Amino acid sequence: MKYLFLFIVLSLFQHGRTQQASDTSLIRNHLVKLTKSGAFRHHKNVQQLNKTAGYIRAEFLKYADSVFYQEYEVKGTIYRNVIAAFGTENRQRIIVGAHYDVCGDQEGADDNASGVVGLLELARLLHLQPLSYRVDLVAYTLEEPPYFRTEYMGSYMHAQSLYEDKADVYGMVCLEMIGYFSDAKKSQDYPLKILSLFYGNKGDYITLVKKNGAGKFAKQFSKQYKTTKAIKTKKFTGSETLSGIDYSDHLNYWKFGYSALMVTNTAFYRNKNYHQPTDTMETLDVYRMSKVINGVYQSLVGLAGK
Repeated sequence: MKYLFLFIVLSLFQHGRTQQASDTSLIRNHLVKLTKSGAFRHHKNVQQLNKTAGYIRAEFLKYADSVFYQEYEVKGTIYRNVIAAFGTENRQRIIVGAHYDVCGDQEGADDNASGVVGLLELARLLHLQPLSYRVDLVAYTLEEPPYFRTEYMGSYMHAQSLYEDKADVYGMVCLEMIGYFSDAKKSQDYPLKILSLFYGNKGDYITLVKKNGAGKFAKQFSKQYKTTKAIKTKKFTGSETLSGIDYSDHLNYWKFGYSALMVTNTAFYRNKNYHQPTDTMETLDVYRMSKVINGVYQSLVGLAGK
């Protein structure tokens, strides 16, 4: 009887840990820190990029097994990715990444402070969570123009380093613009108009985007995410040639043969504040953003929880 009671208590404890949820108050606080600094975190403003990287690192240090910068030089200037590792005793790893830089003089709340806040909340939620995979959270620099699609992207540098180190990578999840939603009719566009017949014309969902032949991890993560029912979710699989399907950091993991996908609100196909000064935290739906993060966390636990 005593052992039965102990088993029940331990089961409830484990269940409670995996049912943790993101905190909307913390999300708002992080968004303020990232977007309301009075300076813009673009490639020319290295001081602000470093300040942002320092904030991310400080938050990661509260929770992760290991935290470090991945530094590299571009035209005489040093830029930094920030990496937090969980479950470092495991060989095979899952990467979850988001870029922290912006395009020009703008706050970049949805693009992509929202994704970075996702990483910060995931760090808190993964703390002390038993894992059967190593999970690396990576905040990238230099995703935006003029370095987009170049080997100077932070995600290219990271993916290349994994490849060169022969790291055992199960797959990668890219968090790209996860905070903007709309229930208004005709608030959602598509690269092909016919897609509205299948996906609807309201921007009230999150999308899991992967290419044809994206690999085992992308398929399994998508399936796991759908089963969480954390938020209204739609899956999209298409050719790499389709506009928007590779418009973020996951493209560099594809280049090195890794299975990867993007979690996104579809960016400029929905959010008309994209790359504009109007991309502020006041335009975001923090509640639904928290649900997106919950879905990612629950999916990771479903795949990597012991």
